[in-house]
Amino acid sequence: MLATLFIYAAWLQEASTAWDLRSMWTSMGLLAKIVVVILFILSVYSFGVMIDRFLMYNNARKQSRLFVQQVAGALKDGKLDEAIAIAERNKKSHIAKVVATGLSEFQSASQQVSDAEVIEAAKRGLERSVAIVHAEMKRGLSALATIGSTAPFVGLFGTVVGILNAFKGIAAEKATGLSAVAGGIAEALVTTAFGLLVAVPAVWAYNYFTNKVEAFDVEMDNSSMELINYFILRRGAKK
Repeated sequence: MLATLFIYAAWLQEASTAWDLRSMWTSMGLLAKIVVVILFILSVYSFGVMIDRFLMYNNARKQSRLFVQQVAGALKDGKLDEAIAIAERNKKSHIAKVVATGLSEFQSASQQVSDAEVIEAAKRGLERSVAIVHAEMKRGLSALATIGSTAPFVGLFGTVVGILNAFKGIAAEKATGLSAVAGGIAEALVTTAFGLLVAVPAVWAYNYFTNKVEAFDVEMDNSSMELINYFILRRGAKK
């Protein structure tokens, strides 16, 4: 690696043309350009997912705080319809989605005689809602994981192409001087660096957002258990 960097630095010093993005792009071969374009598309997509997930999680956190404060009084007074209406006004809240489903299931199952059937129906509704919201929260994270794991290999492919071009330069000029291999080495270094530049933020974002989803899962599970306990106490109070 140090030898490669030394050769690359020497080539930059001996190059007669200016070294900028335009000249770098011009000096690349077709395969290297394709690799760079693929990595650029992966980078744009990954940053789009990052922005989308960040906004979604931020809104879910804010609305959940407001929802918990507003719905507590309605549930305390036994106003289930009002609690459902509050949940529908906070559609971006993960807790509101789960609570709304649980309350709706409880109301629809309240006509049944057995308390166990009512509670079981509400519990199944809560489990379905938690699973659905969990899937919504994780949407796009698998793409980040895929980009983070494959982008370095795409860049490595560009490295192999650059080395091949370096050997072609040697064969064409029948020389082993620096000028014969400089272009291929440049392609190899650029594509490798670009692959890492795409992969590292994707991996960091995936780990960060995965921890966020796990925290949301805990909050939804806790809310589900508290709601089940509320239903049990409510059914017991009616006897």
